[in-house]
Amino acid sequence: MLAFIVRRLLQAVVVMLSVALVAFMLFQYVGDPVLQMLGQDATPEEVARVRAELGLDQPFIVQFAHFVWNAVQGNFGVSLRQGTPVAQLIVERLPATLELALVAALLALLLGIPMGVAAALKRGTWLAQLLMTFSLLGVSLPTFLIGIVLILVFAVQLGWLPSFGRGEVVHLGWFSSGLLAPGGWRHLVLPALTLAIFQLTLIMRLVRAEMLEVLRTDYIKFARARGLSDRAVHFGHALKNTLVPVITITGLQLGGLIAFAIITETVFQWPGMGLLFIQAVTFADIPVMAAYLCLIALIFVIINLIVDVLYVAVDPRLRVDKGAGH
Repeated sequence: MLAFIVRRLLQAVVVMLSVALVAFMLFQYVGDPVLQMLGQDATPEEVARVRAELGLDQPFIVQFAHFVWNAVQGNFGVSLRQGTPVAQLIVERLPATLELALVAALLALLLGIPMGVAAALKRGTWLAQLLMTFSLLGVSLPTFLIGIVLILVFAVQLGWLPSFGRGEVVHLGWFSSGLLAPGGWRHLVLPALTLAIFQLTLIMRLVRAEMLEVLRTDYIKFARARGLSDRAVHFGHALKNTLVPVITITGLQLGGLIAFAIITETVFQWPGMGLLFIQAVTFADIPVMAAYLCLIALIFVIINLIVDVLYVAVDPRLRVDKGAGH
């Protein structure tokens, strides 16, 4: 297990260096940060002075090394648009995105797994057909359209829930949560449901397919031959083995929820990192864009590492294969 983790850590370092190189290239080929800071009327002497102060007159490899070293320390410079340290902007916006993604992932799991099991065990019934129709709609409809429809129904026509913003939050150190504030959860319902629907239907279809596959295996037939009840067979044997690939998909989708919450945050004006990134792209705020890319890559790397370790821990066949290989 230790050697496996070390290999994964080395791979993670290579991935992060590759992403850092892509982020660093933004500074080189997307606009000129010096001209954005000084304006178009800056004299050549002023431009040369600022380039020297920022180290932009040094060789490429030296600049990249400085960028990586500063990134490891959490220093991505100052936002060209807001004049605020990028690290401060990330710390302010990260809790909103994490809360939205975690609630959406929780909804997807709590609803997707039971719906997938029901679609598999009730195959051929009207309930299974209804669930599969819902899953097809959830996979097919774009996220922004789902969000707009939910706003139209629950915010505009019914008036049950707010249509934008995060509402009141409670601060716990650097982290802020709307779930702990009076009425804060009402602002979270629509964006979390919008973000969760695609993941929910994906998990549901995966659980259904895996459940049907497991129910056809020999050990399930043997369990039935031993006289075990349907409940014990379905939930004690079949579902347990069905959840092995679900762990992998869920972990990867959690990273996707954080990374691709951009559309949901834009539709609902949710003050998270996705909205910050869209604003940075609009104004060519390169430091913010580079920090966002590196942070999202780090989140994916950490989640992948955790998923790999859990996968080996849950599935004994992988441990046997690795032991035989050694």
